[in-house]
Amino acid sequence: MKIVIVGGGISGLTAYLALQKHLPKPAPPAPDHEYTIYEPYNTSPEATSHERAQGATHSSALTVGGGLGVGPNGLHVLHRLDADLLRDIVSSGYMVDHSNLKSKHGRLLVKLESSGTGGRPRGPDQQPRMHMLAISRHALWSRLRRAVPDTVIVNKRVSQVIAVADGPNLVGFDDGSPPVHADLVIGADGLKSTVKHALFAEAEADPYPPHYEGLVGVGGFIPSDSVKHLVETGSMNFIFGGNGFFGYFYAESASSDLNRASPCHVSQPGDLLAWWSTYAIEKSPPDSRSLDTEDVTRQLQERYVHWTDPVVQKIIREISVESMWPTWTSPQLPTWERDGVVLVGDAAHSLPPTSGQGSSQALEDVEALVMFLSHQLRRVYAEKGQPFSARVEKEAIKVAAKQYEEMRRPRVEAILARAKNMQDRKRDMGVVQEYVMYAFMWLMGECLVVVLKSVTMSYDIDADDDGGNRLLSECL
Repeated sequence: MKIVIVGGGISGLTAYLALQKHLPKPAPPAPDHEYTIYEPYNTSPEATSHERAQGATHSSALTVGGGLGVGPNGLHVLHRLDADLLRDIVSSGYMVDHSNLKSKHGRLLVKLESSGTGGRPRGPDQQPRMHMLAISRHALWSRLRRAVPDTVIVNKRVSQVIAVADGPNLVGFDDGSPPVHADLVIGADGLKSTVKHALFAEAEADPYPPHYEGLVGVGGFIPSDSVKHLVETGSMNFIFGGNGFFGYFYAESASSDLNRASPCHVSQPGDLLAWWSTYAIEKSPPDSRSLDTEDVTRQLQERYVHWTDPVVQKIIREISVESMWPTWTSPQLPTWERDGVVLVGDAAHSLPPTSGQGSSQALEDVEALVMFLSHQLRRVYAEKGQPFSARVEKEAIKVAAKQYEEMRRPRVEAILARAKNMQDRKRDMGVVQEYVMYAFMWLMGECLVVVLKSVTMSYDIDADDDGGNRLLSECL
C-alpha cells in the first residue's frame, strides 16, 4: 500500500512514526507499505524559522509560534508510541503541574491542576499521572523530525489531491513534476490545507475557508534569571485584563536536574522563560515580512504599561517582537475523509490557542486513525480465502477513516466550544466587564469541582465509554 502524508509538521511526522510501528504487513508476495512525506520547506531538524521563507501556502513544519503546551493526554499518546522518544521530548521542555489564572494586577483568581492519566486505568498496567509539558514549538518538532529518516521526506509542494472512489488517489505538485498515486493520503498540512479540497471537489472555491477571529498573538523567549524569584516552580501562568491577555512559563528544565526527562516530575527550571500575548485587532495584520516589528513592540509595551503583575512588567521591558500571528480558525467541516483521503490535526479542526489542546488533539487524531486502520487491515489480511487486492485494502481504509471521524469529532467539538468561551475573555472590554470577568473566574475557583471536571475532560479520555472510544481501547 502506498501512503502519502502531506505536511511535515508535528502531526505529519507523528503519523509516519505511528503507521510504521502499528500497520501490519501484507503477506508475501505483496510488497510492504511505502511511505512518503511531502513538505515544501527545509526539514532539517537544525533549521530555524528564519531560514524558512513563508510562502503563500502555510507550512505545517514552520517553527514560528514560540512556545506551546502538550497536555497529559498528548504525552500519553507519545508514551504509547515510543517511551524513549517521549523522554527525549520531555527533556527538551519543562513539566508543569498547575496553572495560575491571575488578574492584570497579579492577583491569583484560580489555580488548576495540570495532570492526568490520559484515560481510565486498565488492568494491572495502570496509566501514570503525567503533567503538562511546556516546550518551544521548535524543540517538539525537531525531536520528532530526528526520529524520521531523511529518505522518507521529499521537499515538494503538493498543489492538488484528487480522491478516487475505486482506485488509487492522485497527488499533484506545483513544480509540474508527474503526479503520484497513493492508496491513502493523510492531510497533515495545517489550517490552510490543500488536501482538504479533495473532500469537496465539486465546489469551485473552498466552501470552508479559514476565518480571522479578530485576535493576534505575539510571543517569544527571554532569559529567566530576572524572574525566577517571581515565577512558581511547575507553573503555567495566564494573566487576564480588560485590554488583552498575557502568559508565561518556564520553557526548559535545569540541565542538572535528574528528573528532567520524566513526564511525572517537576524539575528545577532552566534558563529560558516563554511568554506570549493575545489581543484584539480588527483587521488581520500583514505577514511578518512587511511587519514593523519595532512599532509592534512599542504598542505592546504601551498596552500593558498599567498592568502591575511584576513578571509582565519585567517581560515587556526586555522583549523585542519579531513576528505576529493572527488567530485563524476554520468552520466545522461536514466530513474529515473521502475515499482514502483523511485529514488530521488543524487540517480537520483548527482549535484556537485558548484550548491548550492543539498539539494534543492532533496527536490523538493520529493515534486513533492509525489504530483503526491497523485493526481493519489485520482483519482483511487474516481472512482466509480472500485474495489480496488493492480493492480490499481500499475498503479497509474507508472503514477505518469513518470510524476515526465518528470517534474523534464529538471530543474535538466539545473542546472547541469551551475554547471559544475562553477566547472571548482576551478581547477588549470595559472596566465593568473586566471586573465581572474577574469575579466569575474567582467564583469558578471556589467551585473547583466544576472547573476540574472541565479540565479533566480535555486531559483524560474515557476509553471504556460507549461508541468509538470503547472500540479504540480494544485496538490499542
